[in-house]
Amino acid sequence: MSQESGPGRADPAGPDPTPARTPRSRQVRLVALAVVLSVLAVALVPIVLGLGPPTREQLLERAGLKGKRELLIGVKDDQPGIAQSLQGGGWRGFDIDVAYLIAGYLGFARSQVVLLPIESEDRARRQAFHNNRFVAVDLVIASYSITEEREKEGAIFSAPYLHTEQSVITLATENGPVSSLEDLRDQRVCTLTTSTSQARLREAGARPIGRNRISECVQELYDGKVDAVTTDAAILAGFVTGGRGDNPFPATLRNAKPLRHWDIGSSPQEKWGVNAANRDLRDLVDLALHASATDPKDRSWETAYDANLRWQQEYNLPQPVAEEQQPEPRKVEVRQWPWERFALPPPGHPGSPPAPPRVSVRVGWWGRARRNSGC
Repeated sequence: MSQESGPGRADPAGPDPTPARTPRSRQVRLVALAVVLSVLAVALVPIVLGLGPPTREQLLERAGLKGKRELLIGVKDDQPGIAQSLQGGGWRGFDIDVAYLIAGYLGFARSQVVLLPIESEDRARRQAFHNNRFVAVDLVIASYSITEEREKEGAIFSAPYLHTEQSVITLATENGPVSSLEDLRDQRVCTLTTSTSQARLREAGARPIGRNRISECVQELYDGKVDAVTTDAAILAGFVTGGRGDNPFPATLRNAKPLRHWDIGSSPQEKWGVNAANRDLRDLVDLALHASATDPKDRSWETAYDANLRWQQEYNLPQPVAEEQQPEPRKVEVRQWPWERFALPPPGHPGSPPAPPRVSVRVGWWGRARRNSGC
């Protein structure tokens, strides 16, 4: 009778000849793998940084803002509702609020923002008079319409931050109608010297008179020296509103008279943009405008519009003052690590997921064929 192995009997073949891995050898392999990954990371990071878009910090560095204590911004000072220096100090207006909106995104407190009056002819070269000399400002936010001619002159425009159109004002006693520039034939019409309106006025048979400041044109209208004034509707609306609400006139104006706003229906959207000192600073401005437009919690632009422009509409009918939605922003690509997306909330950190697009409450406002006035 043969014998069979029992359930508890040892395997006659003997123990497994393959030696078991020790904990120490496993640790050595893990350490070696970590070293290899670290070396690869050190080698790849410069490649990624060199090939990808810049970070926000790199844009700030390249724009010349790192370590900068003040941000110089050129603005108009004689446009009620847009940008006006107040008696006793201080500033007020839509452009002023936009200036602070952008400055805050760039990391500057309101106390670090220096607002400097700038003349229309100096906006392209960003020159403003300060401390008895002309200085170069970092940004120009001065009801400055985006045109190809100005870009050829050296202006570096951001995406638009406001849409308006060209219009005409006369004394309220003018019976009209003024539905086009042709209705001003043989009349004296004042506009800004640097705008393209002068050429259009000549084409229409009017007699253009150029001035450096729109408030000078309005004063001549009060004094009977001109018959009408033409420029962007958002600018003229503040003069038509006349001191109503919390909208004082420039102190230099005298003998103010009631005015009438006419919709001439012959200009396109006047797209106001920011003229930046360089393209990196332009990109930062666009990042600020994009954050403002896409963050549902950020009401800075809407608050500026309501406080300075919306309430004026009833006094300027039938002329629209300005489009009541922030223009579509330009998206600027910036590099960020995945964890940065959650480190800072918008708008303090560009690149956050955009909010669903807001629906415009005005459709077809610019449906007519219009030409640019270049104010």
